[in-house]
Amino acid sequence: QPQKWQLWWLCAAFNAYAIIWPYFYKSQKYAFCLFKGWLLREVRGNWIKQRRYWFVLTQDSLDYYTGPEKGARRLGTLVLTNLCSVIWPDKQTYKETGYWSITVYGRKHCYRLYTKHFNEAVHWACAIQKIIDSKSPVETPTQLLIRDIEENKFNPEVVEHIYQHNPILKYTQGPLYAPLLPFPYDHSGKGYGSVREEAVKLFNCLQQLESAREPVPIIQGVLQTCLDLRPLRDEVYCQLVKQTSYTPSPNTAAHLRYWQLLTCMSCTFLPGPIVLKYLRFHLKRIQSQSPESEMDNYASFISEALEKTKCRECVPSWEEIQMLMNRQEMLCTVHYPGPGSCQLYISSHTTANEVVRRMQEKLGLQESKNTFALYEQNALWEQPVTGGALVADILTRFEKVTSESKSQWKLCFKLYCLLDADSISVDSIEYLFLFEQCHEMVVRGQLPACEEDLQALAALRLQSLMGDFSTHAPCPPLDELFPGHMLETRVLVSISAPQDVPPCQVAAQGCPTTQRFHTGLLAGTLWSHTATAVHKQKVEQDMRLRTRLKEEAAAVMTSILERWKGLAGYSRRDSMAAYLTIARQWSGFGCTLYERNLNPSSTGSFSQKLWLGVAATSVSLYKQGESEALESFPYGQICSYGVSDSNTFKITAGDRDLLFETTKLTEIMQLMNAYFSAIHRQRGKGEDADITIADSTEVGFRHLRSAPTPTLLELPSHPV
Repeated sequence: QPQKWQLWWLCAAFNAYAIIWPYFYKSQKYAFCLFKGWLLREVRGNWIKQRRYWFVLTQDSLDYYTGPEKGARRLGTLVLTNLCSVIWPDKQTYKETGYWSITVYGRKHCYRLYTKHFNEAVHWACAIQKIIDSKSPVETPTQLLIRDIEENKFNPEVVEHIYQHNPILKYTQGPLYAPLLPFPYDHSGKGYGSVREEAVKLFNCLQQLESAREPVPIIQGVLQTCLDLRPLRDEVYCQLVKQTSYTPSPNTAAHLRYWQLLTCMSCTFLPGPIVLKYLRFHLKRIQSQSPESEMDNYASFISEALEKTKCRECVPSWEEIQMLMNRQEMLCTVHYPGPGSCQLYISSHTTANEVVRRMQEKLGLQESKNTFALYEQNALWEQPVTGGALVADILTRFEKVTSESKSQWKLCFKLYCLLDADSISVDSIEYLFLFEQCHEMVVRGQLPACEEDLQALAALRLQSLMGDFSTHAPCPPLDELFPGHMLETRVLVSISAPQDVPPCQVAAQGCPTTQRFHTGLLAGTLWSHTATAVHKQKVEQDMRLRTRLKEEAAAVMTSILERWKGLAGYSRRDSMAAYLTIARQWSGFGCTLYERNLNPSSTGSFSQKLWLGVAATSVSLYKQGESEALESFPYGQICSYGVSDSNTFKITAGDRDLLFETTKLTEIMQLMNAYFSAIHRQRGKGEDADITIADSTEVGFRHLRSAPTPTLLELPSHPV
């Protein structure tokens, strides 16, 4: 048993501890700190300046004092939660100020701190970030209520009680002073303020929809902000669910604006999993409470859209938003080779593959052995569209580009892989496709032929378009019938060696190499600091070249017209057949040509301009203007193909590596994948090798088995 004097000493010690501890804790306020030291803090007053303070980092906050003394006064505190953030020191600030800077964002304050030593700045940033990462996630009341609703969604009475006693879940006419979901306390960049500030601004935009005369600009603005700031998508969905719950006047046009924006959101972005469940529950609840109403119709439309929506690349256009507000589809015009076009109704979820299938059905091409694709096209440029691309995104991009550059863009349905040209019926529309696309290659100079054959092709083209020759028939311009580079070559050759060989004979000897005038020759020259006489000489030379070019064009056109007169009686079908007969004389007929630079390392010689031809059975190399292939590599000999760096395409055939500098890596990869896929489908090798333009968006190496019929293996986990 303890003695009385022992108990007395124990009680006295306890009382003394209770009295002294508060003073001891105050005097030892730094004993529990994690980091401390002098830092400069940016202070904003009449002018921006920096002041020196003693900073102390604890497990819960970042405090600063007048000094390190025991009695120093605390001047401020920034409470640290998991929503705080730290911006690390950057070299640009050091170059501008001579100090390394770190920025700490809190709920109410933002500390911009400076130090002369880089290591010290990094130590502070690491220590603060470690504290932030150790904090448990902050949950807002809306998040907690969403969880309660999810847990009690099969108990209508409890859900009703939650809604009735929590106004934050219901429609409000007043402003929102804080976001419904938690967001970091930092700035988002991209010209926006902090995400929290933007969330509050978006709620104000939503409320403006009720009284706006034209809601489309506001809807586009909200969607654009959500496109730029991904975290705000869930916030806007929660705000819209709030504003469509327990509305005083649910059937008015003002209230339906919220449903229209919710419709546009559902066709543009998907919310996160938790918010998606909450949204689906809300839609079902509205449908059960207001059957056969406009809200019911919108809820049904949104539910279906959520099943199909992929993240959009562009904000919907004005036309698409108007269609979505009325729950209608858009009318899309798809052109095909020749003057024809088809109009199809598309939704926000329609992909290029779906349009291709519908075009094949509409034009009766389901049984074709060849494959088709959509192309983005204008007067000077075209590119195939990947099968998974959303057509609505493409049309929106066309709208923007047309308004900026005034160039007309269109979607075109064309032959993509020519697998069997011999089986195409002469009376089919597919034969017209083949004829028109072959003529496109001729005009672009991608079909090597002598000038005599090119003039014959031009005459047959006129016969197929205009019928028999007539002086009253409007004749197309020469550049739509004959490759322009041939005229330029003739003029250049005649000027460089006028006495050696006549220009007409030079052009008729074979297929001359493609050559273009220098920009300054035809486009004129800028005034420079050289003598006036030199400038006049260049202008005169330019005029002579233009005159010669016009003379040569007139001579070629006259020759084409004479050949056209000799085709009297040819029907359109006969003209097309004769045209393709001449074109088929080229061994590379049916291939797609890409202009490339052959890397010296693959040939052991200097770099040279070549055509890379991708066909149904092989890949070939052509010297520009020559009809015979330098080399041809059947697919059975190709071991792998892909991208070796950012702009180099590599083909490995046996023990040889061929490298091509190119800007169309993806196009070549997609086309070769499509040919391999089509070959395997035709030979019944299974569905594992089915790689088409639809999903060939990742650019990397494709390794093939060393077998007569190569098989595509799995894609690598990372591009090579």
